Amino acid sequence: MVELLVVISIIGLLAGLGLPAINGALQAGKKAEVSAMAESIKTAVNAFYAEYSTYPSNTAGKTDKDFLTLMSTTNTNGGNYRGIAFLEVPPKFTNATLGLVTPSGFYKAQSNFFLAIDTNGTGVLTNTVGSTKYVVPSSVAVWVVDPKNANKPVGTFR
Repeated sequence: MVELLVVISIIGLLAGLGLPAINGALQAGKKAEVSAMAESIKTAVNAFYAEYSTYPSNTAGKTDKDFLTLMSTTNTNGGNYRGIAFLEVPPKFTNATLGLVTPSGFYKAQSNFFLAIDTNGTGVLTNTVGSTKYVVPSSVAVWVVDPKNANKPVGTFR
């Protein structure tokens, strides 16, 4: 009986030590997933530019419903007059009210991605995330704020 209690306590101790590691791995996986979606959005915006020689005009700095409709459907509204679907979005990244969002569990509530486009043609984007200023040599950047660090972006703006 004592041996059984010792074995059970050892198993409990190992499980207790393993849970934080599992939670950390799950959070890292969610960050990687969000970062990959941000890269897909950036690629879609660059493909839009390659097709039409202009960036999407109805962006409000976020991936809202209008942006999602423009980039992921074959309708011809909003400048996508050839009806090309530039972005394939998994259902967990969509929200009927908000548009293209982070998946459930990344934040307490789903949030849009931020979108910065260099419309001046300088090839450099500057933005502040929290209190940290980032300068990126790129024409398009897509990111969300890291849920664990308000000064750090997750996505292509780093």
